[in-house]
Amino acid sequence: MLARNAESLYWIGRYVERADDTARILDVTVHQLLEDPTANPDFTSRVLLRVLGIEPPDEELDVWSLTELVAYSHGQAGSIVECLGAARENARSAREVTSSEMWECLNTTYNALGDRQRLARRLGPAQFFTYVEERAAMFAGLADSTLSRDDGYRFLLLGRSIERADMMVRLLLSRAGDRPSSPAWVTLLRSAGAHDTYLRTTRGALDASRIVQFMLLDRLFPRSVFHAFRLAETCLDELDHRPYSRVGQRAEAQRLLGRTRSELEFLQPTDLLDGLQERLLSLRESTRQVNEAIALQYFHAAPWVAWSDAGTGVEDIVVEGEL
Repeated sequence: MLARNAESLYWIGRYVERADDTARILDVTVHQLLEDPTANPDFTSRVLLRVLGIEPPDEELDVWSLTELVAYSHGQAGSIVECLGAARENARSAREVTSSEMWECLNTTYNALGDRQRLARRLGPAQFFTYVEERAAMFAGLADSTLSRDDGYRFLLLGRSIERADMMVRLLLSRAGDRPSSPAWVTLLRSAGAHDTYLRTTRGALDASRIVQFMLLDRLFPRSVFHAFRLAETCLDELDHRPYSRVGQRAEAQRLLGRTRSELEFLQPTDLLDGLQERLLSLRESTRQVNEAIALQYFHAAPWVAWSDAGTGVEDIVVEGEL
């Protein structure tokens, strides 16, 4: 597979997942601000922007300015509109390795965003968030049902898994330091789409330690950090067509992911809340390092070589550009 196609598929997976997770988080935050008169809109908005890695503006924030910045802004990196636009552009450049249904889904979704924004500004943003979540789910379903289980699919799934792990770690980091009895832990579950599954799994026990354990370590819930890391590790193992090495992992990305996954797998659940912030910061840094290692291993652009002065018999090597 061409490196540019692999990179496009990887970032399609990341951008669609980022738009989906951002819509989920923003949806719950907006509902909280509208329904809770005691909530501080400016403080809550800045916490959310910190979670998403967006630089907050100098002016005071409320529900509407937060939504404009995170959902509708075309110039703000990380906004829902920008993520879907970036996913569409990557799909445009990799048409030969994506299905027609996937391209049509992204293209239709992006082209309808303008009408959805105008409607949301009149009636409220809830329908806009629902639209983004539904279209992201449709795209994931189309990818699962129309792509062969080859390297292209693995790069798409790899990007989705890395982004999901990063977003869940960011979400948990926003609550690190909160009281175990704080209602913000329930908000966290709702933001991750995990509330109903968590209640069924724990039979209704709303406990901060068990919530962190579920979101970090659960092996069956697809949005848990451990599940995302394990799936990403499986993708990398399948992408490595020479998996056997006499000494450890041959590739840096696999080594980093394996180390991070094993640290989570053998972590004592009762110790989760102790040093939670430091552990989450370490996971976030590991995710960044894995992303850089994947880019270096699979997407690194090498200079290509052309011959000059062929007619004179002089063969000079000239670097003409990058792959």
